[in-house]
Amino acid sequence: MLNALTIDVEDYFMVSAFADTVKFDDWSKYESRVEASTELLLDRLDTHETKATFFTLGWIAERYPGLVKKIAARGHELASHGYSHRLVYDLTPQVFREDTRKTKRIIEDVIGAEVVGYRAASYSVTKRSLWALDILAEEGFIYDSSIFPIRHDRYGYIEFDRFSKIVELKNSRQILELPLSTVRLFGRNLPVAGGGYLRLLPLKFIKWGLGNINRKEKRSAIIYLHPWEVDPGQPRINGSWLSCFRHNTNLKKTEQKLVELMENFKFAPMKIVYADQIEEVKRGT
Repeated sequence: MLNALTIDVEDYFMVSAFADTVKFDDWSKYESRVEASTELLLDRLDTHETKATFFTLGWIAERYPGLVKKIAARGHELASHGYSHRLVYDLTPQVFREDTRKTKRIIEDVIGAEVVGYRAASYSVTKRSLWALDILAEEGFIYDSSIFPIRHDRYGYIEFDRFSKIVELKNSRQILELPLSTVRLFGRNLPVAGGGYLRLLPLKFIKWGLGNINRKEKRSAIIYLHPWEVDPGQPRINGSWLSCFRHNTNLKKTEQKLVELMENFKFAPMKIVYADQIEEVKRGT
């Protein structure tokens, strides 16, 4: 069973949890470590002959086009993570449209290929920001991976389907939604998708969850992580206790956990794992 491996390309100081401490206008003042940490991930993926989807911020693609070209040259899929890592539900529809259009153009100009996938900052397509899916479809995106069907203080749409779903939109448009992976346990959706959950939860639980999705439910899983999660030497941001705990805990363990997952499961980019449904949406547009 093929699973989707996804990398959200952003730097350590760009995360939403630190947005009150690190202003967007000050990003250029911070030490950037995204190139080195992303290249480390590229090397690990090469070693295990694994390809992934890199959801990349437009701000990074604009400043580090060589890194984006390197990702594409090594056989990975490029997709959009928005320009400035702002939460969708904090934006107006017009600002969101401008942000996604700008980022799509930047990445496409760098790699010379079409970008069809999108992921919102902090999975901020929720029940109150579903309007974003219509805009994404209108702007030429074929799939979105911004919904996390769990309960969380910052994101989550618990009522949404747990697996891939073609969503019918306005004006006869469609978009393929690819939710982050969860397992059903004790009547609840529990996250096994990676990121902070990969760092904070026992690897045995993550493996059990992915195995359950593959073998019992016979579905593909979607895993994500960030380059800064394999960079334990990154500078520490002075955020809230909870934000610092979520961000900094077990950074030293992420790389080895990823390696073990690649040794136990098969991974590929979104465009490969969900090729049939992507083509179905393309035929309908």
